Amino acid sequence: MSRFHVPVLCIVTGEGNSGGALALSVANRILMLEYAVYSVLSPEGFASILWKDSERAGEAAGLMKLTAEDLLESGTVDEIIPEPLGGAQEDPGRLYASLDLALSKNLSVLSSLSPEELRQDRMRKFRELGTGA
Repeated sequence: MSRFHVPVLCIVTGEGNSGGALALSVANRILMLEYAVYSVLSPEGFASILWKDSERAGEAAGLMKLTAEDLLESGTVDEIIPEPLGGAQEDPGRLYASLDLALSKNLSVLSSLSPEELRQDRMRKFRELGTGA
């Protein structure tokens, strides 16, 4: 995806972990549903590695800062897409309307960039992940 000549938008809709999460990071913008989680490792894997006890996954999740709010604050994701109370499944139409607004807004901004600027933007974003930049 780093070589695409078009805008790349990734949306975390549920739970993004491991290699799949890293693959999503090669994007011009990363959007995330309000109640989704996103990390390079599952909380169970983190707990197993750190404490040799996957039963401590809840504790690990708190340390990992994998919620939409945490990741927006760290600069990992660019925007949180609001979900209906209780999650997207409670009112799919409302979620689709929120998605439509977010996609339109981001594509409008990115469509003004040249193919080379889009590629450079993706690579800059990927290199800055986790740095708080």
